[in-house]
Amino acid sequence: MSEHDGRDPGPGDGADASTDPQGGDNCGCDDACEVGGASASGVPGETEPGDSAGESAGAVRAEFSVPDMDCASCASKVETSVRKLDGVGDIDPRATTGRLVVEYDPDRTTPDDIRGNVEGAGYAVEDGPSTREVSFSVPDMDCASCAGKVEHALRGAPGVLSYETRPTTGTAVVTLAADADLDAVVSAIEGAGYEVVGTDVADAVDGDDGHGHSHSHGGTTGADRGSVWRSTRAAKTWVSGGFLAAGITVEYLLGLELVVASVLGVSFTAAELLYVLGAAVGGQAILRNGYYSAKNRSLDIDFLMSTAILSAVAASLISGPTSLYFEAATLAFLFSVSELLERYSMDRTRDSLRELMDLSPDEATVLRDGVETVVPVEELVVGDVVAVKPGEKIPVDGTVVEGDSAVNQAPITGESVPVDKADGDEVFAGTVNEAGYLEVRVDSAAGDDTLSRIVSMVEDAQANKTEREQFVERFSSYYTPLMVVVAVAVAAIPPIAFGLDWVTWFVYGITMLVLACPCAFVISTPVSVVSGITSAAKNGVLIKGGTHLEAMGSVEAVAVDKTGTLTKGELTVTDVVPLNGNSEADVLRCARGLEARSEHPIGEAIVSHAEGTGVAAREVDDFESVTGKGVRADLDGVPHFAGKPGFFEELGFDLEHVHVTGPGEALSAEVRQLCDRHGCLNLVEDTIPRLQSEGKTVVVVGTEDDLEGVVAVADEVRPDARETVAKLREAGLSVVMLTGDNEGTARAIAEQVGVDDFRAGLLPEDKVAAVEGLLDEYGSVAMVGDGINDAPALATATVGVAMGAAGTDTALETADIALMADDLSKLPYLYELSHRANGVIRQNIWASLAIKAVLAVGVPFGYVSVALAVLAGDAGMTMGVTGNAMRLARIRPDE
Repeated sequence: MSEHDGRDPGPGDGADASTDPQGGDNCGCDDACEVGGASASGVPGETEPGDSAGESAGAVRAEFSVPDMDCASCASKVETSVRKLDGVGDIDPRATTGRLVVEYDPDRTTPDDIRGNVEGAGYAVEDGPSTREVSFSVPDMDCASCAGKVEHALRGAPGVLSYETRPTTGTAVVTLAADADLDAVVSAIEGAGYEVVGTDVADAVDGDDGHGHSHSHGGTTGADRGSVWRSTRAAKTWVSGGFLAAGITVEYLLGLELVVASVLGVSFTAAELLYVLGAAVGGQAILRNGYYSAKNRSLDIDFLMSTAILSAVAASLISGPTSLYFEAATLAFLFSVSELLERYSMDRTRDSLRELMDLSPDEATVLRDGVETVVPVEELVVGDVVAVKPGEKIPVDGTVVEGDSAVNQAPITGESVPVDKADGDEVFAGTVNEAGYLEVRVDSAAGDDTLSRIVSMVEDAQANKTEREQFVERFSSYYTPLMVVVAVAVAAIPPIAFGLDWVTWFVYGITMLVLACPCAFVISTPVSVVSGITSAAKNGVLIKGGTHLEAMGSVEAVAVDKTGTLTKGELTVTDVVPLNGNSEADVLRCARGLEARSEHPIGEAIVSHAEGTGVAAREVDDFESVTGKGVRADLDGVPHFAGKPGFFEELGFDLEHVHVTGPGEALSAEVRQLCDRHGCLNLVEDTIPRLQSEGKTVVVVGTEDDLEGVVAVADEVRPDARETVAKLREAGLSVVMLTGDNEGTARAIAEQVGVDDFRAGLLPEDKVAAVEGLLDEYGSVAMVGDGINDAPALATATVGVAMGAAGTDTALETADIALMADDLSKLPYLYELSHRANGVIRQNIWASLAIKAVLAVGVPFGYVSVALAVLAGDAGMTMGVTGNAMRLARIRPDE
């Protein structure tokens, strides 16, 4: 059936009336595709061969608004003009949005130079690049307290417009003025006491950018910086613990009170001297960080612990006979242990992301002039052909040009079974060639492949703070100052007002200072979000932010598109009913001839089925499309017709009394009941309605004189659709199907898969209205579709979920969540993961608060020591919330 033959698809053809009114270039999202204003961002430098962009400050990506560049010709002129500049790398003119993205070396050209060349080509630049975004790798920034100091330092750095710290990955993403000095920003961060080990700009020629920091994209993980237990901080901690243990032995086990030193009139016993040494060694890093906290006016854990240690030592020096050196040493040692445990916990969280980053190989075997050469993946260019041997990882997104093999796509799509790949098939970077030899043409440059986009989106997912994270941040901004006030009150009021022992209450005050830090409380949500998102990514589900993870776990209903989601989206022949002495092969032979020139999905399905059954082709002449009815053609010189049943009624055929070739199993009962003469059918009242009620489209085939047969075509329901819907309903969700098909087809599919309700005959704008109605009814709704045709509805829903997004830029950008494989069964897993993540976040938040509250209440009664406050309230809870969050990684999709 020609796509211009005017025939409606009819029921069950799978062609939902769902088209993107905005075209393929529009992803349909609300806020991810802003085109207003120009911006720039630091990116991994990818230069043209022979270009050395990035030798100093690294390549920078700038975006310009060129509204008059609105066609391919305009874009070509602008690109040619800008290409003339020295130091320019990739150029991306986007005529559909009037934006120009240019990657350039800031040491060799400037934004003004680029603007000048664009204007020289005859196009006005509405606004120049005003900002650039750079990600700094700060691995030691691994807690909220650390992040606070870095933020305070960035706040005063020249050229910094905005910033975002991500302690879960040890990165600081900073938006800078286009002319801001990168070194000044690095100095500001290091001035807060945190080393910058790299940025996301291009590698310098000598691996150094001029201020001692090599560049590397993606930050530094715990594995990159070595084991925390073998670090300098750990060594000092163990030495501090040794001094503390020695002091306890001397004082309590040996009972020695020997004075061994006197400084400025203050005498020290052997035990006290050992305690002081322990406090000095263990407290060195604490006091250093406390200094930076004071410098940045940050009331954080380092400042509080430094205050507690110094107060204990000062009180001991002032009071004379009363010694608090033991408390100072205990606090220094145990808090250092707590810091090591916190770093270890954060490294475990970061390593879950690092596993994603390590999926792609660093090197590739490229075929150039018939010679195999091993090169870094970054040196591959689009069009190269790489050789992938059995057992090797595929290094790039590309197309197989030679060989066949089974490829394990689990790293990208989460599929448990390897997928057969042959000439012309698409493959993804990071997937594993299981058996045969493959040659793959490079389709995407390094950094632009699907895996890189997944890693980038997972990293960026932390930027979107959940409502709970925002609540925690607001709460902690009041909690710490309040607890400091309480600590001062505990230390001062009882001795002053009631004459109680000041030393005892001073120690209680120090203990309250320890509890004033909300570290475990603050990280309770982000570590859960990172754990959940990275776990999902490893199983082929890309969640693009903590808000979406949280929202998916709270939805009350799921709206599911029919075509391509509940069904395969591919029409197939389901029934062939031969009439008037013809065989199935005869019917298919005629149908194939009539539909051979068709571009309609129904025609293509019939031709494909006929070819698959070995039916021979026929000579076709005088093909003609009959608008709104069907097609006609001469087959081997005999006029034939194919089309709607009504088309044949107009031709004078009696469809109520038709002879069949034989009863057949499916029709025997019908044959016996519907006709006095054996072998007759009433197509109008029984056969055609029966097939249509099953969601099938009916095509009648015949000549001018006889009906030859009926062919039924349908979009096949996915085998796992019914089970998936059942699991969602078991989880307490309502499932509603949305489709552009007619009422009869929709009802048939809805009954097959078991949804609660359905909406039929929907255009894209109707689907939006349907989702809005469901939102009014249920409050929160997830919409599942193909990510392109359903973009408006995906954007309207509480959460938009795109099916089969692997390798599809539009689908990746459109939805809040993307199922990388075309696997509907991942939906129950996605809901379970999100729902349990919400539970873990709630557990972490309330457990952190509860432990702090219990310990705080116990302090004035003498039940909670400094040691217990540090181990339980700080280190213990940090380990606890991290371990609880990591449980999310154990959730797996059903096999």
